[in-house]
Amino acid sequence: LLPALQLLLWHSILWAGQEAAPLVSVTSLPPPLPLPRSFLLKSLEQVRKIQAGNSVLLEKLCATYKLCHPEELVLLGHSLGIPQASLSRCSSQVQQLTKCLSQLHRGLFLYQGLLQALAGISPELAPTLDTLQLDVANFATTIWQQEGLIPNFIFSSLQMENLGVAPTAQPTQGTMPTFTSAFQRRAGGVLATSHLQRFLETAHCALNHLVQP
Repeated sequence: LLPALQLLLWHSILWAGQEAAPLVSVTSLPPPLPLPRSFLLKSLEQVRKIQAGNSVLLEKLCATYKLCHPEELVLLGHSLGIPQASLSRCSSQVQQLTKCLSQLHRGLFLYQGLLQALAGISPELAPTLDTLQLDVANFATTIWQQEGLIPNFIFSSLQMENLGVAPTAQPTQGTMPTFTSAFQRRAGGVLATSHLQRFLETAHCALNHLVQP
């Protein structure tokens, strides 16, 4: 009888300890901390650099191959399967830092893949394309590093485990378009860079909004 009573007492103590431990819920979590100003300024600088290089590539495609109107290539873009990235979580009305950074990172990773698919577009454009691809990759790394820091600011390792918050991982690259002719590759270049330009404009507005005091 004594061992049974001891066992019952032991279970009671364990149960009381579990009840006393506060449960972590998403609704009780503190709001996200503001992003470091140094990160925001660096990101804005990288956005402007990519925008400048992207504009140069668009201008060269227009001047060299007379592909100056992306809207005329929309149907071809659909048939080639050229995707676009969304930044719906980064508008000033619904801005959510962690989700905005996640979308920004995934979008940059997508456009990095599209630029890689344009390899061989022409010897004249290769240096500009290579530089643009490198700049996009560097910016994606900047976002990824900051994105990975945010959960550590908000959660302890135990809370992350309880909530199922996993460390930020690099996204998996989806299927990129396959170009079967020089014209398709050049037209794809116009569409990819025009999509990237709009993506960067939204990113610039979101980051600039966060920088403002």
